[in-house]
Amino acid sequence: MSQRLITALLTLAPLSAWAEAAPPPGAPSAISQILFLGGFVLIFYFLVWRPQSKRAKEHRALIEGLSKGDEVLVNGGLAGKIVRIKDDFVVIEIADGVEAKVQKMAITAMLPKGTLKDI
Repeated sequence: MSQRLITALLTLAPLSAWAEAAPPPGAPSAISQILFLGGFVLIFYFLVWRPQSKRAKEHRALIEGLSKGDEVLVNGGLAGKIVRIKDDFVVIEIADGVEAKVQKMAITAMLPKGTLKDI
């Protein structure tokens, strides 16, 4: 019986060594954290910042290029021909004898000449 007890203890002794908890993982290195943050910055730049600045640049060029007689589309869906241009406002003719004063920034697109006649 003592021989069986010794055999059992010798057999189970290595199992207790394997059953111990693993040491806790170390903190991520500073380089991996910087790379992770840099990845987020690049994603933000290419998916949000760059397209928005490109659209703003195109809109600014559109606003600066407005002239009398251009046919434009306004944010609210109105389409008309520019009659007068002031500092921040534009007067557009929506229909014969009907004029509306809108901000320049409200103009979203310039329509091809003759579009208003086709509508």
